[in-house]
Amino acid sequence: MDNRDDPPAPDDKPSRSQQRREALAVLELAERLVALTPQQLSKLDLPEDVVAEIAQARRITSHIARKRQLGFLAKRMRRHEASAFAHARAALGEDRERKLKETAALHRLEAWRTRLLADDEAFGELIARHPAIDRQQMRTLIRQARQEQAEGKPPRAARELFRMLKTLDEAEATD
Repeated sequence: MDNRDDPPAPDDKPSRSQQRREALAVLELAERLVALTPQQLSKLDLPEDVVAEIAQARRITSHIARKRQLGFLAKRMRRHEASAFAHARAALGEDRERKLKETAALHRLEAWRTRLLADDEAFGELIARHPAIDRQQMRTLIRQARQEQAEGKPPRAARELFRMLKTLDEAEATD
């Protein structure tokens, strides 16, 4: 007799949705591992069969064949314990964080350069933040960059201004 009022027996296995999420996470890790350089990959201490499949995936240039190979690589990776890839996940996570920070810093410097070229008050703010700055050189670069923009010339002075801002940012980071 079927008693529908009884709670279902708890299963120890994850739901199908959870299994799919885990499989997709392994596939994403496989794609990131294939994208690494051989030097970066050698530092990760991965199982030999996984390293061989990564090398095979790199040799494939056809989109569909590469996708199929990545799926096979992910299948191989799922056969191993999750702990075998813990170090790789940690290293890739740290690398991603570092790249995000570098990108944010470059965007911040680009915003400073844009403000310096558009607004004279930004120069005063920059001097307040960096009193030891070479003011004459900075003013000259700003003036030349504005002139280059107006005339449609290549942005040589704007690039030099960006380099100078980057040097100031790096000096500030080390202090």
